[in-house]
Amino acid sequence: MLLSNLGSVDVPAAVTVDGRALTSGELIDAAGAVARDVAGATVVAIRATASLETVVAVTGCLLAGVPLVPVPPDAGPVERDHILRDCSADLLLDPDGGPRPARGPGPLGPGPRDPGPRSDAGVGPPVVPVVLSRRADPPSGAVTPDRTALILYTSGTTGAPKGVPVTHAAIAAGLDALAEAWAWSPDDVLVHGLPLFHVHGLVLGVVGALRTGSRLVHTGRPTPQGYAAAGGSLYFAVPTIWSRVCADPTAARALRDARLLVSGSAALPVPVFQELTRLTGHQPVERYGMTETLITVSSRVVGDRRPGWVGTPLTGVRTRLTGEAGELLPHDGESVGELQVRGPMVFGGYLGRAGRDDFTPDGWFRTGDVARIGPDGWHQIVGRASIDLIKSGGYRIGAGEVENVLLAHPAVREAAVVGVPDADLGQQVVAYVVADGVRPQQLIDFVATELSVHKRPRKVHMVDRLPRNAMGKVQKKALLDDSR
Repeated sequence: MLLSNLGSVDVPAAVTVDGRALTSGELIDAAGAVARDVAGATVVAIRATASLETVVAVTGCLLAGVPLVPVPPDAGPVERDHILRDCSADLLLDPDGGPRPARGPGPLGPGPRDPGPRSDAGVGPPVVPVVLSRRADPPSGAVTPDRTALILYTSGTTGAPKGVPVTHAAIAAGLDALAEAWAWSPDDVLVHGLPLFHVHGLVLGVVGALRTGSRLVHTGRPTPQGYAAAGGSLYFAVPTIWSRVCADPTAARALRDARLLVSGSAALPVPVFQELTRLTGHQPVERYGMTETLITVSSRVVGDRRPGWVGTPLTGVRTRLTGEAGELLPHDGESVGELQVRGPMVFGGYLGRAGRDDFTPDGWFRTGDVARIGPDGWHQIVGRASIDLIKSGGYRIGAGEVENVLLAHPAVREAAVVGVPDADLGQQVVAYVVADGVRPQQLIDFVATELSVHKRPRKVHMVDRLPRNAMGKVQKKALLDDSR
């Protein structure tokens, strides 16, 4: 079972979210009440706030074997309604729904709570509140490994968000591989403040703690002060959070007693890697994954950690690079190609979109990311093939390489590089930079002295901030739209 370690020992404050805590026994009993509510449902959605109620609801659905769809709590009506229609949710769990009177046995299982009103004045599934004070024994039957555990939705950067069904077996395989790579154990205290509707915050940051048996402290908001006060051994964050931690040296130094700092969801800029190492005494572990694959590549708790590189394949994972014509490329540390993966944590296909060319004829998932692989198996992620591989004047240029050089300039705080259509070059390298006291031409010349001249930005736009999503990833499509 995916949650086989849950409840083997009644751990005080097993899960804490924004200062509210449950023992492992209380968590199981509260989750049992949710499992009772959703019994008989085909698919259940939840407005996935960063709350103790969301953790209880996720646990309850996993114990009941009912697929759960986390919906971003700040999703607009168009995105929310698309997700609810696409997954055909029977119920919508509401962490902020408040108490309701219990009712007798009904079609949703023995004794669930009264479903509340339908969302949006009758449109959408019935709403069921999540109430922590309720208790019930969890289901006694085993959930089959091939059962869908979660349906996660992509960020929708290339169209409407797509549903990614992930099975209990896939999640278990992915988490066990990470536990091996990071020596993640019940002795750990995991700390993070990430959203609970993505792989990073939900699968790794909640289900990972439940499976390994480690305590979980969710800080509510991912502030440097919250991370410093949590007293954890294992910390998860995205590069934006680590950058903010570095900007608060007192908070950063409070992490010196930690065992492992992990960065993911976007490339960690080399200057942030170096400053975090200096302040905390820890070289951060980086890893690579997608909604569709969970985590497939990571550096290890023992061994090298290289700035700008994400490590080697986890146990059970195979990777390869292919060129534009589908040919296999060498793992020489120089060749740039599309990264394709195979492994037990990789999904089987998008919800309702069978027959697409997301997989190669021989079964490899096309990630859509471009990468380099060294002779020793280390991976460097260049970025998305559609936006981070820039073809300019016959050269193939990785946006991330140029961004790292810009970030190495002492005046630069943030940088994003895109390829803008150009009649002469095909695409020209264009940078958007947040910086103080430096002119665009100085930054262009700086890149030209550090990299090949053809990789320099042809234009540098100075901006007040870069557009980012909830996970801190720069929304480059917005930059491209702005440049046209």
